[in-house]
Parts: sequence; C-alpha cells; structure tokens
Amino acid sequence: MSIASERIKELGLVLPPAPPPAGLYKPVLVIDNFLYVSGQGPMLPDGSLYKGRVGDNLSLEEGKIGARHVGLTMLSTITTHFGDVDRIKRLIKTLGMVNCHPDFGDQPLVINGFSELMADVFGADNGVGVRSAVGMMLPGGISVEIEAMFELHK
Repeated sequence: MSIASERIKELGLVLPPAPPPAGLYKPVLVIDNFLYVSGQGPMLPDGSLYKGRVGDNLSLEEGKIGARHVGLTMLSTITTHFGDVDRIKRLIKTLGMVNCHPDFGDQPLVINGFSELMADVFGADNGVGVRSAVGMMLPGGISVEIEAMFELHK
C-alpha cells in the first residue's frame, strides 16, 4: 500500500489553495494522536468556491463533485496547517453537510464524493470511518461542507 503523499501524486490530484479561516477558529487542531479538521468548503484550484444547492440548481452528481472538491480542500488545509499527510494513520469520523432542496434525500450519496477520495488516498480500510450526512443551508451558498477527525501515527 502506498503512503498518502505518493497516492496523491499517483492519482494526479491537484490541491486548491488552503482557504483562510472564515471566522474565529483553528483550521486544524491536534490533541494527543488525533487531528481535527474544521469544516471545509469546496475550494476550486483557482481559489473560487463550488456553489449551488443539490436538488435545485445542482444534480446529485454535481453535488458529489462538490464533496470531492471538499476532500481536496481538506488535504490542502492539512498540508498547509498541519504538515505531512503521511502522519495520518486513518480517517475516524466525517460530518458531511449538503446544501440541498428540502425534498432532496440522498445526502449520503453526495458525501460519497468525499469518502471515495479519502479511500483512494488513505486506502479502503484506513480511508473509511464512521460518518454522518445531513442536509442544511450552508454559508456563502457553498454546495457541501465537511469536517473530519483523523488518527495520527504515534
């Protein structure tokens, strides 16, 4: 199994710039051997945000693309504010929030865009943790926001 930094290169992933905090919080926080990552939005390589409302002006597949962009943004935030992604042992917990129409009910399928990317980078076992996926209004009209918790190698 390749380590995360090698997988990022092998997959040809392009990480967007890490977004600056949009309020009074830390982008990442390490406690003991756990890395907590604040909610991330879907940043595009040019620094703009992927916006829209799933079930309204975005399809399920477009929402899933937004969730994948959040994963890329999170990897960028980890690299910028924490350092080496290879220090991550596994993904533990994901909270996925989808900006969606009230009648839309497939939030878990949208968040799969993030989860599939994490599995590709960290492996089928270590890249998949426990997860919640909910629908709500999100700041700035972004399509998806995700926060996560990772275990670090000792």
